[in-house]
Amino acid sequence: MTSSSNSSSTVRSSAKHAAERIQQHLPPSNPASLSSSSLNLPSKTSLVAPINHSPRPKDRPSSTISSVSAASPSARRSGTPVRRSQSKDFDDDNDPGRVRVSVRVRPRNGEELKSDADFADLVELQPEIKRLKLRKNNWNSESYRFDEVFTDTASQKRVYEGVAKPVVEGVLSGYNGTIMAYGQTGTGKTYTVGKIGKDDAAERGIMVRALEDILASASSDSSVSVEISFLQLYMETIQDLLAPEKNNISINEDGKTGEVSVPGATVVNIQDLDHFFQVLQVGETNRHAANTKMNTESSRSHAILTVYVRRAMNEKTETGTKSPKPESLGDRGIPRVRKSKLLIVDLAGSERINKSGTDGHLIEEAKFINLSLTSLGKCINALAEGSSHIPTRDSKLTRLLRDSFGGSARTSLIITIGPSARYHAETTSTIMFGQRAMKIVNMVKLKEEFDYESLCRKLETQVDHLTAEVERQTKLRNSEKHELEKRLRECENTFAEAEKITARSKFLEKENARLELRMKELLKDLEMQKDQCDLMRDKASQLEMNLKKTKQQQLESSAYKEKLADASQVYEKKIADLVQRVEDEQARSTKAEHQLNEMKNVLSNQQKSIHEQEIGNYQYQRELAEATYTYESKIAELQKKLEDEHARSNSAEEQLRQMKRIISDRQVLSQENEETNELRKKLEELSQMYESTVDELQTVKLDYDDLLHQKEKLGEEVRDMKERLLLEEKQRKEMESELSKLKKNLRESEIGVEDKRVKEDLPKGPSESGALTSSQRAQGLKKSLSGQRATMARLCEEVGVQKILHLIKSEDLEVQIQAVKVVANLAAEESNQVKIVEEGGVEALLMLVQSSQNSTILRVASGAIANLAMNEKSQDLIMNKGGAQLLAKMVTKTDDPQTLRMVAGALANLCGNEKFLKLLKEEEGIKGLLTMAQSGNIDIVAQVARGMANFAKCETREIMQGRRKGRSLLLEEGALEWLTSNSHIESASTQRHIELALCHLAQNEANANDFKRTGSVTEIVRISVESSRDDIRSLAKKILRSNPHFSS
Repeated sequence: MTSSSNSSSTVRSSAKHAAERIQQHLPPSNPASLSSSSLNLPSKTSLVAPINHSPRPKDRPSSTISSVSAASPSARRSGTPVRRSQSKDFDDDNDPGRVRVSVRVRPRNGEELKSDADFADLVELQPEIKRLKLRKNNWNSESYRFDEVFTDTASQKRVYEGVAKPVVEGVLSGYNGTIMAYGQTGTGKTYTVGKIGKDDAAERGIMVRALEDILASASSDSSVSVEISFLQLYMETIQDLLAPEKNNISINEDGKTGEVSVPGATVVNIQDLDHFFQVLQVGETNRHAANTKMNTESSRSHAILTVYVRRAMNEKTETGTKSPKPESLGDRGIPRVRKSKLLIVDLAGSERINKSGTDGHLIEEAKFINLSLTSLGKCINALAEGSSHIPTRDSKLTRLLRDSFGGSARTSLIITIGPSARYHAETTSTIMFGQRAMKIVNMVKLKEEFDYESLCRKLETQVDHLTAEVERQTKLRNSEKHELEKRLRECENTFAEAEKITARSKFLEKENARLELRMKELLKDLEMQKDQCDLMRDKASQLEMNLKKTKQQQLESSAYKEKLADASQVYEKKIADLVQRVEDEQARSTKAEHQLNEMKNVLSNQQKSIHEQEIGNYQYQRELAEATYTYESKIAELQKKLEDEHARSNSAEEQLRQMKRIISDRQVLSQENEETNELRKKLEELSQMYESTVDELQTVKLDYDDLLHQKEKLGEEVRDMKERLLLEEKQRKEMESELSKLKKNLRESEIGVEDKRVKEDLPKGPSESGALTSSQRAQGLKKSLSGQRATMARLCEEVGVQKILHLIKSEDLEVQIQAVKVVANLAAEESNQVKIVEEGGVEALLMLVQSSQNSTILRVASGAIANLAMNEKSQDLIMNKGGAQLLAKMVTKTDDPQTLRMVAGALANLCGNEKFLKLLKEEEGIKGLLTMAQSGNIDIVAQVARGMANFAKCETREIMQGRRKGRSLLLEEGALEWLTSNSHIESASTQRHIELALCHLAQNEANANDFKRTGSVTEIVRISVESSRDDIRSLAKKILRSNPHFSS
């Protein structure tokens, strides 16, 4: 460590040496940079950031408050000499391709003036020698040299002329250019680059001033056209700020030239500066911003404004420029065009969690911001060190800026830093980033191309002239053409007649040959007919002979019939006599039978009497036995006679049957002739039936073939059906196995979490029972949650989201509950939300909430919907399916506090989307939130307050941007009374949301009467004095000052 005098002399010599180099080697607008120290990279900044809803003022703090003083030889010095940098001076200051780096210091704000009043300035600027000193402590400091150094009092115009104007002039000459702002959040990057300054021209940033110069040049040269595109890189997705619906644009790289382009971006042709103001205002409105401790409106994305300049080349332009003229261009006479591109990049600021106070979704945003900035730093390091591999593909930011560092563009980088000593590490990291960037040298190239579009228009004009000449020549030759056509028609007619005659003669020759063949066939048919006639004559003679024989047989049969008739009369008389005898015998036998029955009756009576008088009437029994024997003998004789008569009657009947057979035989002979004729007819009918049968057999055969074909088809269908049934059975078994696996994994994850919780809650010993701090318990809980998330992720990969969602529709209640729990856990991770939405998870959950009565299912499904409602795509789907109205009706379906808290959280997330404000009111979403708040539950009230704050913020933003007018929708539902009555709630976060909601509503002048009527103006006054948040107090004071209704 040397003395202070040595330090002073060292500084003077360094300044003198730098001044000599500037005069000898450098142009005045681009001084060389000198780094006075070589530092190692600082530790990586935190990758997470918190959520905060406070608005960000866009005006820069007053330049009258300055905490950074310009360095002078008599300035405040340390007691020991300044440590000199070990890095060498840059020898390529004259190289136009080297990246130019400037530094700008932000003035101290009110908070820094209070907190850093007793501390020395962190940085000391020496703009006259373009040097910056960074104080490490009261005894040691680091000195760095930049191309430009701007104090906190530097104007926007001076910054633009020193940083951006040389690049803009190069773009107008045909070179690509890049202007980029880099630095810690809250150090003034957006103010330097993107400040619009429509009302105050002195406040305009680099974007507006650059377009102002470019448009001024374009107005004087009609061959110049200017187009722009405005993109933002938000969480590693490229979004179009001029068309917000384009939210995931891809990057293309030319394989030959390596040029990077974004073909999906909206390109707008700029006419004048007012038009550019309108376009830029639209883009800034769509850009993501949030409130943090370090910045009330911190940019959460990298903004990239691309300006495309196209200039047609002519002889005057060529003589005015010194660019080399390719021989191929002049020789061919093809018009040429110079195309250049200007990138103006407003990077999002790096931040640390412990200083920015970010939480919730802002952590994810900060993670992506710091990752992209880290990738950019790696590329800068690799280029500065001359590495052979440049990791430009690690981030979309580095891919977009590929041409800016190590490419063919003129690049100017401005780094912004703060004066506070609290951010020493961040300031050092920013300065070292700039020092490394100064070592990069780009290969600047002039881009000229053939103007094939102009050439095409010129050729089209020539083609039009030639077409007109051809039409004139065509008209002159029309008369000759008509003559030739007339002669041609005459020749064609003559030729057609000749062809007709030839065809007719050919036809007659063919007809003559056909008639000759027909005549031969007819002669053959006549011979065959003659043979058939001879056969028919022979058959006719045979039939005549048969007829004669038949007539003779008929005569004989008639004589025989007469004899048969006489014999039949005789036999009939005999038969009649026999029948009479038989009848008489039957009558006698009937009478005998009657007598026998009477005797049997008498006998039965006698037997009874004999039985009654058996002892005393034995004699009578004997006599009766004799009489009985006599009668029985008589009866036997009568029965024998009856049998004889039966035999005689049977023989007579047999004779009668024989006579009848003889008569029938004779009748058969008489019927033979008739049967012969009938047989002939039947024979003819049989021949016809045979033919019809043959036809029917053929038809049946065809039907049989069709049936066989149908049978084969049915067999194939049966086989397909069997295969389908087997496949369905297999799928069912797979689903059952997956279901059992799902239940097993869920039980294991739940058991593992419970075991971890039990182990963490158990004291380790008597002396260590009170040693477990809240931070350790929180760490243990995070580990258990991370383990559970890992289990869910593994489960999602093994089973699949679609199958899990299918289990939600199961009829088994236990399976349904487990499936909903898995979906809710998956929905808690943002990476799984897109999969759930694409597989129809939102519809399934809404259907479950609508139909289920189980309290567990309602609670878990509502939580899953609340998680999904954080995703914009899911929000659209939930609102389109009537989800808001369904959630609002849940207050009448259940009174479970946990379920209502989940429902209120889902509605609160939906309230943060500007598109659904009116629809939420119409579907009674606001009314449902206020009804839930009546339960008095602290957690439910917190979610309701958050929803009111989101709704009021979005509505106020629409009113401020002129997209909506009139009284607030929240006031129509009576929300103002609820907010006023609950503004003194004990919960700090809930009170903060209520205060924000009241402040946002108070910004709308149409709500002034309601504020006076409900006494809410008093609350605004109280908030401006007693609120725990500085930004809310400032907002309340601003409202009271700006609103005349409140001030009166």
